[in-house]
Amino acid sequence: MKNIDKQSLENAYRLFETKAIDNIEIGTTKGLQQIHQYLFGGLYDFAGQLRTKNISKGGFRFANALYLKEILVKIEQMPENSFEEIIAKYVEMNIAHPFMEGNGRTMRIWLDMILKKRLKKVVNWQFVGKELYLQAMERSPINDLELRTLLAANLSNEINNREIIFKGIEQSYYYEGYKKEDDE
Repeated sequence: MKNIDKQSLENAYRLFETKAIDNIEIGTTKGLQQIHQYLFGGLYDFAGQLRTKNISKGGFRFANALYLKEILVKIEQMPENSFEEIIAKYVEMNIAHPFMEGNGRTMRIWLDMILKKRLKKVVNWQFVGKELYLQAMERSPINDLELRTLLAANLSNEINNREIIFKGIEQSYYYEGYKKEDDE
């Protein structure tokens, strides 16, 4: 698992360094699949592909695979005109959890792309604590106020700041249990 995380992290860096991120659809299922394919291509045979099996985490069942495509169409149609609407869309995509693995890392990049396009902001993830974030995400299907408050407090208008982007990617991997020091 650690090797997959390391390779995927390197792919995430490359996504931004090569500007391949600029060719990805923003706010769509296709764009989310493009990010997932980029991060996990060659590491998982299902990279970029929607899951066909039901999954759960910590007792929470994600969207039923049978209805996933229809659910994703509805999510894609959700508005992105305000921070509140964008977070609502992000929460719904998290409930859908369209991939077998790598949803969180993929969706945080997807979220930042929407925020950048619509609001000229990104989340400065390095200041979003792991426990607070994970708790807020866990409760977000019932009420996303906690998540909105946490992320709003860490928005940055430095949308092209390499350090903010790269530290954010590292933090995103840390949320999933990976630390760069694990490889050293």
